[in-house]
Amino acid sequence: MAAPAPKQEELQPHPVKDQLPLVSYCLTSPPPWPEAILLGFQHYLVMLGTTVIIPTALVPQMGGGNVRPSLLSRAVSLCCLLRSLTGKLAPFSDWQEEKARVIQTLLFVAGINTLLQSFLGTRLPAVIGGSYTFVAPTISIVLAGRYSGIADPHEKFLRIMRGTQGALIVASTLQIIMGFSGLWRIVVRLLSPLSAAPLVALVGFGLYELGFPSVAKCVEIGLPQILLLVALSQYIPHMLPLVGTAFERFAITMSVAVVWLYAFFLTVGGAYKNAPPKTQFHCRTDRSGLVGGAPWISVPYPFQWGAPTFDAGECFAMMAASFVALVESTGGFIAVSRYASATPCPPSVMSRGIGWQGVGILLDGLFGTANGSSVSVENAGLLGLTRVGSRRVIQISAGFMIFFSILGKFGAVFASIPGPIIAAIYCLLFAYVGMAGIGFLQFCNLNSFRTKFILGFSLFMGLSVPQYFNEYTSVAGFGPVHTHARWFNDMINVVFSSKAFVGGAVAFFLDNTLHRRDGTARKDRGHHFWDRFRSFKTDPRSEEFYSLPFNLNKFFPSF
Repeated sequence: MAAPAPKQEELQPHPVKDQLPLVSYCLTSPPPWPEAILLGFQHYLVMLGTTVIIPTALVPQMGGGNVRPSLLSRAVSLCCLLRSLTGKLAPFSDWQEEKARVIQTLLFVAGINTLLQSFLGTRLPAVIGGSYTFVAPTISIVLAGRYSGIADPHEKFLRIMRGTQGALIVASTLQIIMGFSGLWRIVVRLLSPLSAAPLVALVGFGLYELGFPSVAKCVEIGLPQILLLVALSQYIPHMLPLVGTAFERFAITMSVAVVWLYAFFLTVGGAYKNAPPKTQFHCRTDRSGLVGGAPWISVPYPFQWGAPTFDAGECFAMMAASFVALVESTGGFIAVSRYASATPCPPSVMSRGIGWQGVGILLDGLFGTANGSSVSVENAGLLGLTRVGSRRVIQISAGFMIFFSILGKFGAVFASIPGPIIAAIYCLLFAYVGMAGIGFLQFCNLNSFRTKFILGFSLFMGLSVPQYFNEYTSVAGFGPVHTHARWFNDMINVVFSSKAFVGGAVAFFLDNTLHRRDGTARKDRGHHFWDRFRSFKTDPRSEEFYSLPFNLNKFFPSF
């Protein structure tokens, strides 16, 4: 008699994980000091991109002239053209020195804010740096009529900087109040994995304009950077297991060093000698002007540009940007907690972190960075690339920020890395953050039509609505909302130009209103998986990951 056929193995889905597995060093487990220092320096290199790009786009426009600022995604590429209009703008050497000072100040304050966040805020390994969200209201201040009559470019720069400082100081109160009062805790408690997924995904994927479009501005150095980074971080570790860990963790430092040297040889070899000014600006390694404009030693200090000035309309527009940054940073914190292999951040801790981020924006206004602060998306992605989510590494990185901001010449050397190299790095790091959001769908029932509708509609609207606002602005020169109240226009245009905000808001509203009382819908959205993390004390791991140092929890308890 023939033996019975073997029983077919029953297929099982992958189990859900509250904490991301296969992370080498989690939030509370630091790597050895030499490795931690190198990883901290790598985080410093990554955050330099945004720190340099934003002042490069803003400072020449703040320095004088009546040139109309371009669309945000094209602002950097037009800097070389703005620079050539010497009859309308400050001479190149003049605003290069101011640009170097603004970068130095932004870097210094970012280091302070990162330390505050890692010690007193969420305690997550999140870098708090410059934010593109605040660029639009800053450009609106640049275009304000009360500055158009100032003939001296340097005086105009100072006046605009002071106006920006005043708007940031007022805008910071929104996050400070929302965070420390616990109001944001109420909102975060309503988040489920389904509504968090589009928010976090669009925090990463929504920055696609800063990826390959910027790489293509000098494809001969940008494309090799992408290929080399992928090879070192993904292929080499499997081909050379004995030394693969080093390539996996330091792929960015290695690839940037190689491609930067390659770009230097192209520059000194005369490859761009007869190239158009725009190509030279993006490709050459000697065109940033930061090393010559930066001082050897300088310590930024509050009110270094003068006393802030305040305008009600500009403050309202900056407050709208602050609210958008609040939402985007919430998604950033969620992604960071995932890649740090920590449990989901309790709402009270998230609210505390938002409050300290508001303090960071206040410092931006006091010191004069021309920009507000939020969670650095690229550094959140670097946690995933290196599989090291240690808090100590980020604190060391903050030390590098402060150190190199004071020693201006040395910091300017690293800040002069060509933009296409930085954009190539973004292609990987932003993708990691986007996938952190997609990963939350493991808690949801993807066979539910309710889940399909909320997820698909929120992602689509999060991409489509800001695209309409950006296209309209690029063609008409102003946003779709164009009334006589400029401050109102800025508020609406800033809010609906953020992909993460629009997609997250749509998902949050639908998830909390559509069939909310249905028990099946509650399970489909994954709400029950996060029940134990909605209070600080209901999961013992929250004490390990998020408690304040020096027994400060006794004086500032989390709920």
